[in-house]
Amino acid sequence: MKKVKITVLETTFNERLAQEYGAEGLGRCPMMQEGQEFYADYAKPEGFCDEAWKAIYQHVFALAHGAGKELFYYGDWIRKPGVAICSCNDGLRPVIMKLESTDETAEINYTPLERR
Repeated sequence: MKKVKITVLETTFNERLAQEYGAEGLGRCPMMQEGQEFYADYAKPEGFCDEAWKAIYQHVFALAHGAGKELFYYGDWIRKPGVAICSCNDGLRPVIMKLESTDETAEINYTPLERR
């Protein structure tokens, strides 16, 4: 299993929808900043938003296990091998992230429980 680099490309804000549905004072995501980088494999990186992780972990897992060496999804999504562009599931202020496979081997830092 390899590590996957997660880069926050853009924090967005849909002002039209926020005016209609958002809470007073809502703005861009307070959890993520453009340019932040994280490394992941089987687990959510330290300091990474829980909801964003739920939205992207399937792609992280796939890249960590070798998917995308060619192109994701039959080549009709992303043109660069080993890359996925994803967003969190916040409809008013989604965060756009680039996921990239790396050559860095992931280290499992837990001890599995014995089966009884």
